[in-house]
Amino acid sequence: MPHAARQWKKAGIATQPWRPEPVPIPEKSTAPRRRGRPPSTDRPDGADEQRVEAVERALSVLDAFGGGTPRLSLAEIAERTGLYPSTVLRLAASLDRFGYLHRGAGGLFRLGPTPLRLGLLYRDAFDLADHVRPALARLVERTGETAAFYVREGERRVCLYRHHSPRLIRHHVEEGAVLPLDRGASGRVLMAFTGRTDPLHDEVRTRGWYLSLGERDPEVAAIAAPVFGRGRSFLGALGVIGPRSRLEAESHERLAALITEEAALLSRGLGG
Repeated sequence: MPHAARQWKKAGIATQPWRPEPVPIPEKSTAPRRRGRPPSTDRPDGADEQRVEAVERALSVLDAFGGGTPRLSLAEIAERTGLYPSTVLRLAASLDRFGYLHRGAGGLFRLGPTPLRLGLLYRDAFDLADHVRPALARLVERTGETAAFYVREGERRVCLYRHHSPRLIRHHVEEGAVLPLDRGASGRVLMAFTGRTDPLHDEVRTRGWYLSLGERDPEVAAIAAPVFGRGRSFLGALGVIGPRSRLEAESHERLAALITEEAALLSRGLGG
């Protein structure tokens, strides 16, 4: 028996063998374990937006190729995106792996085949080509200018279909081209029929067409009208684009009559 215990026994103090206090075991939570950053407590009610920063950075690298520049250097991409060159290189490796980006022997980057494949799938999802292309061809034949059909994507407009003018001097726009929404005839029509309310766009809705003279490019003019589908659902803008000097010489009322007539025919063909 330890000396301290013998002393306590002589003094009449009862002793008990020492045992450690039991440690409480927490109950297992039945809730699934969450990974990643917890939701922010300072978000407004209903704003359950989730963003992945790495994905947004990768998409900004792809967006750097807008504006008709097919090839960019590492420094140019870094300047356009605001990312460090080392970050661009890491993102480019993943984008290259999935076919979104390709780096040539000269060190310049260009888009890979995947964006084209996705673009074709995007275009085919509209199922409009059989209706829109004949309308564009008729407009080119009747006006001699390039005709195009635009849809709204967020705060931009996309040329979904186009038919080029046979003239040597003409406005050239490719299918898939992304243009500003707040300038140009088609952009104004898209804004007017997707909720924009101000005197200018109220007038576009009332008139049913819009004429642009040098809004996006001082040497280009355009006229556009809305196209509707089933249930009067707005689909896009049908437009004619050409050199400003030629369209200014034309009767604007005649051009408006042609574009609104074709837009109405196209809308009826689409169930509008």
